[in-house]
Amino acid sequence: MPARPSSRALPGALLLVLCAACSGGADAQDPPAGGHGATAGAAGVGDTLFPKLGNGGYDVTGYRLTLDYTPDSRHLKGTARITARATRALSSFHLDLAGLRVRKATVNDRPARTARGGTELTLTPAAALPRGRTFTATVVYDGAPKTLTDPDGSKEGWIETDDGAVGLGEPTGSMTWFPGNNHPSDKATYDIAVTVPKGLTAVSNGELKRQETNGGRTTFQWHTGEPMAGYLATVAIGRFDVQTTTTGDGIPQYVAVDPTETDGPGHLPDQVTDVIDWETRTFGPYPFSSTGLIVDHLPDLGYALETQTKPYFDGAPDEALIVHELAHQWFGDSVTPRAWKDMWLNEGFATYAEWLWEEDHDGRTAQEIFDDFYDGTDDESDGIWDFPPAAPPTARRVSDPPVYGRGAMVLHKLRRTVGDKTFFTILRTWLKDHRHANADTRRFIALCERKSGKDLGHLFEVWLYGDGKPKKP
Repeated sequence: MPARPSSRALPGALLLVLCAACSGGADAQDPPAGGHGATAGAAGVGDTLFPKLGNGGYDVTGYRLTLDYTPDSRHLKGTARITARATRALSSFHLDLAGLRVRKATVNDRPARTARGGTELTLTPAAALPRGRTFTATVVYDGAPKTLTDPDGSKEGWIETDDGAVGLGEPTGSMTWFPGNNHPSDKATYDIAVTVPKGLTAVSNGELKRQETNGGRTTFQWHTGEPMAGYLATVAIGRFDVQTTTTGDGIPQYVAVDPTETDGPGHLPDQVTDVIDWETRTFGPYPFSSTGLIVDHLPDLGYALETQTKPYFDGAPDEALIVHELAHQWFGDSVTPRAWKDMWLNEGFATYAEWLWEEDHDGRTAQEIFDDFYDGTDDESDGIWDFPPAAPPTARRVSDPPVYGRGAMVLHKLRRTVGDKTFFTILRTWLKDHRHANADTRRFIALCERKSGKDLGHLFEVWLYGDGKPKKP
């Protein structure tokens, strides 16, 4: 992890178990349409780093989560209604869920059989699901959600705070508080309603559609209309000072700050506006219907996370960290990697956004920062040569320094090779072509070569895929 962690750190110890066994992966060939030949959906999508994450046989289009949480008892009650389309004829299918008790489940409003095995919840519907059929699965569950502990001691999943809790999901933690297809390749819309004791606030992704208090408890209903990967979903529960404003382009902005971190939101809304406006000028139109921040008081967490539309910070952030996490709204949240091995498309781009911000705000030039990384004099340069940024060797290293710092160096080398005009055309085209979708490194390289008219094979072979430290550029 970089000296100043910019985003999610190492995966949880649970992932070492998840990655120990290889999955059969996505279904190689769909059976005929209809229920004939229906088989069980795969437990995992065959991700090379996290083979048991996600599930085969269906594509989720929307989640409707109804949650009720009491911090004093740490008890969560939830109902997840999932709308999906069968991509093959299914006799049963899997959802990812860690812990919690499943009280009942239905598919298309008919009782479904359930079975548990590790982090897999298997639902068997009363009748097979034909390929191409849209269906709904509803799971009613409760319990004390898990916190996953990483090998370095960092946390993810459902984490208690001084006055509530927060759900953080990169790369696996979302399955500790709702069942789903927990892989970035399956993005969906989200409606999340959270009921908490009166006096607390529940902040989530997207826009607040309703806030209502009854019988000493308050419900906050949030809507995310643009597709979102499950690891980017969040719920932060606690006491927050909230300020609602708009950006320079009129985008609604919701900033929630734990009062122990600052005297209210203060200057943060203005910082968000400044950064969003600058990143819009640099990268193209902001990809979502709203923006904001969540600043909590969780000093032992040790990282920030680019939760969609409202990045989460464990304490009052500095300017560079705000730039980084908001840049993820373009790189990672709107354009999401198809597989976890392409994590550099998130972190290298967000790190390079920090370099560009510093260059544009009377700091070091991007070339000077590149040189400091190469020479090892930048505080965040430790460990950047450990492995190629596009080839994390294991799941536990998917967010290590090469993915951040050396990933940014790849982009700077590209910029110097193709020139500023072509470079920024590449970035804007990348974001436009894959807006709200998934993409991978192969597609990025192809776009770079198409837009530049150059053979860039050597550049990417050395800086993106090469082992060790390249010769002095």
